[in-house]
Amino acid sequence: MENLTNKFKHLYDVISSDRFLSKEALGGEIPFFIAAYEAEQQLQVEDATKRLIKKLETSGVPVLEINLYDVACEILEQEIGLDEFFSIEKEMDKEEFLDAIQSVLEIHQVLMPKIDSLIKASSAKVYFLTGIGLVFPFIRSHTILNNLQSIAKDSPTVAFFPGDYNGHSLNLFGLLKDDNYYRAFNIDNIEAKQ
Repeated sequence: MENLTNKFKHLYDVISSDRFLSKEALGGEIPFFIAAYEAEQQLQVEDATKRLIKKLETSGVPVLEINLYDVACEILEQEIGLDEFFSIEKEMDKEEFLDAIQSVLEIHQVLMPKIDSLIKASSAKVYFLTGIGLVFPFIRSHTILNNLQSIAKDSPTVAFFPGDYNGHSLNLFGLLKDDNYYRAFNIDNIEAKQ
């Protein structure tokens, strides 16, 4: 198991740095970073992320957490109601249900506009993308990251990813190859310079 105390100290040191917040040294690349962690540590990472947000905000670095699970539940509640949604789930086979939920959470027409509105209503200096493992397979991380490029460009985005990221591919839970994704930096490899 990864030492989360050291990991989150590193995250704080990197994210709170002027160099990170001003997006220096990116060579024109989009300011996307992957903070991969072992899926077995999900609950500890959630707690550590909340503490990290508080510590950053206390240091004058406002954070917008975009929890994909919470965003999806909010959309489902608005569109059909969660109770109705759960009763529909009981009546459908898995493939039909997957199609139905993906239809309601349609990436271009529904999900990304919702995330865009959250970003526009925020004055955050950094965005945290969380809940990635909780929305699989309804929402795929590489799809979100590819579509975020056009709306989350003003501030750095850190995606908390339950799995592995080697700089080329995302492997959800360390088992499922989500897709190749070359546009994000592994935040574990970023030096913490002030």
